[in-house]
Amino acid sequence: MSIHRSRLHRRAVHRAPRRPLTARLLTRLASEQGDVPGWVLITLMTAGIVVALWAVASDQIVQIFENAMAPFLGGSL
Repeated sequence: MSIHRSRLHRRAVHRAPRRPLTARLLTRLASEQGDVPGWVLITLMTAGIVVALWAVASDQIVQIFENAMAPFLGGSL
């Protein structure tokens, strides 16, 4: 079975001239719905990771913070 060469190439589509970038961006921003469930999930997962790390390594995290801040506070921590 052979396919005619003209079927392999798309026909030239004449498009309207493109609008300026600022007009396209403003249109896109105005129509943006957002992905609220996705951002909520990301926020909850991040909070869960922070809580899990704090529960496991709270003493070490506090010690690291105190060691990092001591030079700036004159060792008064």
